[in-house]
Amino acid sequence: MSRSSAIRLAVALAAASGLWFALSQQSPAGLTVEELAPDLHVIFGSGGNVAVLTTEEGVILVDDKFDRNVPEILEKVRAITPRPVRYVINTHHHGDHTGGNARLMASAEVIAHTNARANLVRNAMPGATRMAFHDAFELHLGGKHLLARHLGFGHTNGDVVILFPQHRVVHTGDLFVRGAPFIDYANGGSSEAWMKTLERILELDFDRVIPGHGQVSRREDLLRWKADFETVRRRVGELKRAGVSREELGSRLKLDDLAGWSMTGLFAKSLPGLYDELGR
Repeated sequence: MSRSSAIRLAVALAAASGLWFALSQQSPAGLTVEELAPDLHVIFGSGGNVAVLTTEEGVILVDDKFDRNVPEILEKVRAITPRPVRYVINTHHHGDHTGGNARLMASAEVIAHTNARANLVRNAMPGATRMAFHDAFELHLGGKHLLARHLGFGHTNGDVVILFPQHRVVHTGDLFVRGAPFIDYANGGSSEAWMKTLERILELDFDRVIPGHGQVSRREDLLRWKADFETVRRRVGELKRAGVSREELGSRLKLDDLAGWSMTGLFAKSLPGLYDELGR
């Protein structure tokens, strides 16, 4: 089998099982680390962004990329601190954010929203968490603390945001990405609910944002992205009311005036559901 055929087969199998592996966002290069504060770092590359909060009693991770990334994630953590990983919090269930769960659960506690855990189970994904929460929880470790909040549906029905109040930083998971989003309608996603969830995120006290994918951003970047998303929703509704079909939508939807947006494969996959959701 050729390499291109193998890739097409892998994508088809992932789609058939209802999983999302974000193949377009994988990086062939190694993982990289950015320091936001001496005790707060971000690991980039090959999947979703991982936040690393270090304390005297251990490490808290937000998300854990793919299973294959776990050794390098732990290597990056050891370069920051000798303390072990004690907790992992999933921002949602997709495999590029939870793929390391099963391996890390041998020595750490992994936590997710109840809907995210249900999605892991329903989609027969590895690493279903032993612990789950409904609306919010606080985690205190070694004099540091964070707040995990479920503020509504959006990317999926199990999205949570993680606030690091001592650093005025929020990790949004894929509720904010640098570029066009993926609306996972098969797992409770909704663009209308997403706008309300973003409004609730913006009520939190933060200056910097760790997105699900892309570089660390500012509150102003999230505001701009929300405005661009609202523009896209309006344009889709206008095109539908003008008689443009679902099949034509991708070629007729204007994105080139929006910051970082383009017709990615995952965004294109969202369009039929977005078409059905809007302009009724």
